[in-house]
Amino acid sequence: MTRLLTIPVLLLATIAPMSAQLAVSHATSPSTTQSSAPVAPQLADKPVARVNGAVLTDRDLIREMYKIFPYARQHNGGFPQAMEADIRKGALKMIVFEELVYQEALRRGLTVPPAKMARALADFRKQFKSPDDYRQFMQVECNNSQRFLRSKIQRSLLIDQLLAAEVSTRALVSVAQAKAYYDKNPNQYQIPESFAIQTISIVPIEKATAAQSKDLRKRAEEALHQAKTTKNYEDFGMLAERISEDDYRVMMGDRRTVPLTKLPPEIVKAALAIQPGQVSDLIQIEQGYTIIRLNAHIPASVQKFADVKEGLRKQLKQQKSEQIRSSLDQRLRSHAKVEEL
Repeated sequence: MTRLLTIPVLLLATIAPMSAQLAVSHATSPSTTQSSAPVAPQLADKPVARVNGAVLTDRDLIREMYKIFPYARQHNGGFPQAMEADIRKGALKMIVFEELVYQEALRRGLTVPPAKMARALADFRKQFKSPDDYRQFMQVECNNSQRFLRSKIQRSLLIDQLLAAEVSTRALVSVAQAKAYYDKNPNQYQIPESFAIQTISIVPIEKATAAQSKDLRKRAEEALHQAKTTKNYEDFGMLAERISEDDYRVMMGDRRTVPLTKLPPEIVKAALAIQPGQVSDLIQIEQGYTIIRLNAHIPASVQKFADVKEGLRKQLKQQKSEQIRSSLDQRLRSHAKVEEL
């Protein structure tokens, strides 16, 4: 099952979010203490689209919006204003697509075997933390109707069944196909010459006086003296946390692996002059000072196909799936009456 059966979205106080296809959600928005905080949408069973006469409501839409942006749960159930329009547009497109797929599954006469339905019902119920949570869901979301719940689960299973046939199986990428892509795009797998470094920086103040510049140099030299006494990654990192003035101090001064082309020439020159595990001399860049510890010098190379094979197949499958889904959406829409309200 690809998108199926998680607990519903809008019972924010008691029940965790639900995936796109299943439940009908119902709740009022929580109160907030700040007027600028996002506010959970109010639901009114307002139609937002018709697909061959089948009505999709704001409940369907908001449920999908929460799937696209689950972090709304951390904002009192509301969506960031700058993002809400795009989230809504994407959610509307998705619920219309799923309704088209569902109607196509019915047109083809697809069915759900009883054993599969029973497993899905059991799996759905297991998601609830307690029997009380399940009873609350059934009362609020399904009007205590097992038949209604079964219909929603059946709908989800039919959607997944058709998508598996039309998208998932057709989007599989063989090793040979991945290798052909790898051979055709060698530039994507080149690893540039890079340095793994930690830094301690002494940052100048704007429009420093001569006395302030002198003090800056003195502090930099003291930092260098302490850095030279460090014996390993941890020692240098702990010192960076205490005395460095750049943003990387909170990461033990670790800048990870940086391509040579993205480093200032002064840093590159210093890194080339030392061996991994060594600390550079004082490096002046404009009015500030930096000290680096070289953790590794990575020469330019090319990633082997064996190392990227699985990730590449997954990437290509995702791209192919999106193309096939888009084509399916267009094909189904071409024979349907879709009204966005």
